[in-house]
Parts: sequence; C-alpha cells; structure tokens
Amino acid sequence: MATDLKNLSVFSTDELPDVSLRRFAILVSEWNTEVTEALFSGAYQTLLQHGAKAENIIRGNVPGSYELSLASQWFAQRNDIDAVIALGCVIQGETKHNDYINHAVAQGLTNVGLKTGKPVIFGVLTPNNQQQALDRAGGKHGNKGDEAAITAIKMLGLQQQVYSKF
Repeated sequence: MATDLKNLSVFSTDELPDVSLRRFAILVSEWNTEVTEALFSGAYQTLLQHGAKAENIIRGNVPGSYELSLASQWFAQRNDIDAVIALGCVIQGETKHNDYINHAVAQGLTNVGLKTGKPVIFGVLTPNNQQQALDRAGGKHGNKGDEAAITAIKMLGLQQQVYSKF
C-alpha cells in the first residue's frame, strides 16, 4: 500500500505480546541524520509505549544504510537480543546508487533474519527526495520508525505463538 494512502504511525495494537523482558537492538544509519534520528525517536518511543524497558533497548550507529546488514547480524547473533530494528534512509540521487544500496540492504536484512531466526526489521526509507523522507519520519505520513517497532513486537508475538506448545 502506498504511504500516500496510509499513515505509518497508525496500526493495530490488538493482542500485542508482553515485551517487558524482551531486548531490542535499534541500528541507526548516520547518513541523512535528520531523518534517521527522527526514525530512531519514533521506534524508541513506540517500544517504550508498548512495554519495552529503556534498559532493554540498545542503540548502535552505522555510517550508512549499507552497513545495517552486517551490524544487524552482529546484534542478532547475540543471545541477549530478541529482535533487531534497522533504520536508514537512502534518497534517490542523480545516479542509480540507491537501487544497489536498497536492494543490498533489503536482501542482507532478510538473510540475517532467516539465518538467526530472529525478527530483523527493515526500517529503511527509500524516498525520491528529502521532503518525502521527512514526511515519513514523523511528518504528514507518520513515522516509519513507529511502524518498524510495532513490526518487531508483532513478530516476537508470532514467534512465541509458533514455538509455544499447545
């Protein structure tokens, strides 16, 4: 669904699991800082609002979005981390570099999740320009960081459901 039709900060919170004992890693790209700091703020606050404890949220910074995959793997391999949220912003430029970066990050994060069996959430904006990024980082279309945090919580709930004995 196009974000023009959906606010990223509006989501169902029905039956969210208890995450008070869960530990989250939030990885933040330093490229496009104005945007990624807003994404971090959204993800962090959303986790707190839905039961996560501040001391159970670890932040890691990476130089750019390309580095999110490896850093996510490092954190996902830790026994004390339950879910990883990767936040970045790759804005369309004059060249096709964004296509290569976006594909590599999406594939890399998917591979980390499959390899570790832990939720690894793609919270990377891929807008055409700075304004579109700001609109999705707390602006008129909500905050992708909020959506990423709720996705992590919901995936932990599904994981619990899948692996619990009936």
